[in-house]
Amino acid sequence: VSLLVNENWPRPALLALRSAGLDVQAVVERMPGATDTEVLRLASAEGRWVLTFDRDYGELVFARSVPPPPAIVYLRQGAYAPDWPARVVLDLLSLTDWVDGHLVVVSGRGLRRRRLPAA
Repeated sequence: VSLLVNENWPRPALLALRSAGLDVQAVVERMPGATDTEVLRLASAEGRWVLTFDRDYGELVFARSVPPPPAIVYLRQGAYAPDWPARVVLDLLSLTDWVDGHLVVVSGRGLRRRRLPAA
């Protein structure tokens, strides 16, 4: 699985994912200041999951018909430990078939998902 972390993704979590040997690109390094639509287009073109704390991605895909990437993982969490986002993603990688093709929302109440529209 290839990943694209949004600009709001914490650096310690980015480094933890890379240390785990994952293919992770960071918007802040690759295309700082990119719009959410540009991020989705890049992720879709490169077949990357989008990892974000930004709820706007769901609206863009579902309400505005922006072509989706293979998956969007939206972490909806208040305060958290710096490595928490990486731990969540590493756990989700064991559920790749469950995540692929979905918007997955991670919150204190658990996981929920919604099938992404066809690209």
